[in-house]
Amino acid sequence: MSRRKRRYENRKNKRILKNKFIEKYDNFENIISLEALYKSAKMASKGVNWKASTQKYMNNILFRIWKTRQDLLKGKDIRKGFIKFDIYDRGKTRHIQSVHFEERVVQKSFCQFAVYPIFSRKVILDNYASQKGKGTHFALSRIEKFLREYIKENGIDGYVLKIDFKSYFANIDHDKLKEIYRIYFKDENILKLSDDFIDAFGEIGLGLGSEASQMSAVMFTDKIDKFIKIIYRSFGKYMDDSIIICKDKDELKRFLSVLREKYSEMKIILNENKTCISKLSKGFIFLKTRFIITKDGKIIKRPCKDAITRERRKIKKQIKLLQGGYITKEEIKQSFESWKGSMLKRNARQTVYNVEKLYKKIFQE
Repeated sequence: MSRRKRRYENRKNKRILKNKFIEKYDNFENIISLEALYKSAKMASKGVNWKASTQKYMNNILFRIWKTRQDLLKGKDIRKGFIKFDIYDRGKTRHIQSVHFEERVVQKSFCQFAVYPIFSRKVILDNYASQKGKGTHFALSRIEKFLREYIKENGIDGYVLKIDFKSYFANIDHDKLKEIYRIYFKDENILKLSDDFIDAFGEIGLGLGSEASQMSAVMFTDKIDKFIKIIYRSFGKYMDDSIIICKDKDELKRFLSVLREKYSEMKIILNENKTCISKLSKGFIFLKTRFIITKDGKIIKRPCKDAITRERRKIKKQIKLLQGGYITKEEIKQSFESWKGSMLKRNARQTVYNVEKLYKKIFQE
């Protein structure tokens, strides 16, 4: 067999395997089977077992999942509306639209047994959000790897393009998102379910607090992400924050103009205050972490000052909640240890030591 023939056969076999994989998950029964719904209910209840609505559902779980299955088979609308509230996070007011537990179970099954298996194989490696084995620490380690490779080849002279979207979730176009679902799914029942979850938020945008929205937002810019990755290997993305490392500033300016057009076609608006090109030698911030590059090419990762200030204030607030009986010492300890573990993956030992000193002092008092 000739080399060309072998390549053709290899590509053909890969296409067959790919189509078989998609067919496996492009099946409504995967979502509505009693086994899938039972597993989804167990997963959805993690961390919220203290809620009365969760306990009520889980105490009668077999009947509940059977009824959900029957409703879905009959094509009934399983949406229950939203529980709306606001949270103030990092200087921003975020409007949360959380779904009721019964609908959360269906969304969990929809994501885990249909959407996630396909979407997670389609997105680029350097799309870090909402995927098992990824997350902020994986993202930071990948950016550090890109920096090491760049510095080894070009030194510390270079530029960083930071891209940020304005109100990303609120501006996602429904028609374009539905087109993406129709590329991968042909099962009409799955498509109806995805359309229902999308249209629940009105004519445009998705809400925070919904797993289906989270997965949709991760996938929405995939076509553009792949376009960027072909041109720049040193590209990473976490939801609406992206970063590109390049030697030539003018080249980045031209490329940003191209990206503006592509994002505009998707009706994505760039946040002009945060989208910028800066010198690599001056450092940059990505995912609340400041990357500092020294003259000899050493890379230092520091937590932003805001993250430290927030933790100090959080400890003081938690003490008041403890005194009022709203929280336990064990919960405060778990919260602090989680923050500490996150910070120690950066170059922040002195910072952790100082905050831990405050933590112990307050508890002693």
